[in-house]
Amino acid sequence: MLKFWKKKPAETEAEIPIVPPADPATLDGAAPVIQETLAEVPSPAEGRTDNERFVAPIIDPTPASETEAEAAPAKRSWRERLSGNSFARGLSSLFVRHPKLDDDLLDELETTLITADVGVAASSELVENLRKRMHKREFADSPALLAALRAELVALLKPVEKPLDIRGRHPFVTLVVGINGAGKTTTIGKLARRWRDERHAVMLAAGDTFRAAAVEQLKTWGTRNDVPVISQGQDADAASVIFDALQAARSRDIDVLIADTAGRLHTQGGLMDELGKIARVLKKIDVDAPHEVLMVIDGTTGQNAVNQVRQFLQIVGVTGLVVTKLDGTAKGGVVFALAREFGLPIRFVGLGETATDLRVFEAEAFVDGLLPASLGVEGQGHD
Repeated sequence: MLKFWKKKPAETEAEIPIVPPADPATLDGAAPVIQETLAEVPSPAEGRTDNERFVAPIIDPTPASETEAEAAPAKRSWRERLSGNSFARGLSSLFVRHPKLDDDLLDELETTLITADVGVAASSELVENLRKRMHKREFADSPALLAALRAELVALLKPVEKPLDIRGRHPFVTLVVGINGAGKTTTIGKLARRWRDERHAVMLAAGDTFRAAAVEQLKTWGTRNDVPVISQGQDADAASVIFDALQAARSRDIDVLIADTAGRLHTQGGLMDELGKIARVLKKIDVDAPHEVLMVIDGTTGQNAVNQVRQFLQIVGVTGLVVTKLDGTAKGGVVFALAREFGLPIRFVGLGETATDLRVFEAEAFVDGLLPASLGVEGQGHD
């Protein structure tokens, strides 16, 4: 009966080899640069065809539960994303409070548009067109006016609905600029996720060497998206970092290089000059680089965004816009003001926190998301 207490012989566990961490990869011809990467990016094989180019493996380090939680919001329509926008709330309230079709309604509509940061000139022009049509008896009721308003707003945005095409250049160099706090680095992370999911080999360049922790923040996005990040230390020369990153991207057959830059105000002359230097240095490798200068605009900044774009245009030649934070307290009207003032393509808009909430800009879906649902037109919300 004491056999019950007899100790069993220990089971032999399989030995698990301990693999020492690999040394950081160094780039040929770029000794001072450290390449931070989750997956090693192989150099092009000799004799390999274009169809055999390396594509970064799609490995999502996010736990399955988080991935499912993040994917769910992507199914929400533009109207669901923009319903809390003050522009949307203002228009809905206007037509509820003032259902009668008259000049007072149009006056209030003009005030609503101006308050929503559409701009005085654009708002006045739009409302005067509607007023003339109303006096010509083109509108029978408020729903008809709402439909006409929709058509006017869509017409204003359609010319800037130009999705970014990264084909035709290899690597396609995207320089991301903007002021502090606009959401540049977050936008870069979301772009990396989008293009990686589309089977493009992506590389990031940590060109924001001015702000503390900016390099680490970009590395975090690189880790999350499993894409390599080229970086140096804080206060390194940003133009040198991005120059070496382009060399690395070319040698390793990368499809698209996304370069971060220091956030700056248009009043900071030294930092603005740095942008011009970055563009000049890139042209030593590729005369057409950067192929896209993407300016990130905080949708909550209102009419000040117009001044920001004007200044950046003079220094670095912005070619496309991303308007972020439109799902929160942003008034949204600045999108119309930017379209009317500059006619620059609006490539993407930020409608939430997750990677899938960076949407390709669609004029009709955006307008429908702002207008009252009684119009009877739902924004589709496709990427």
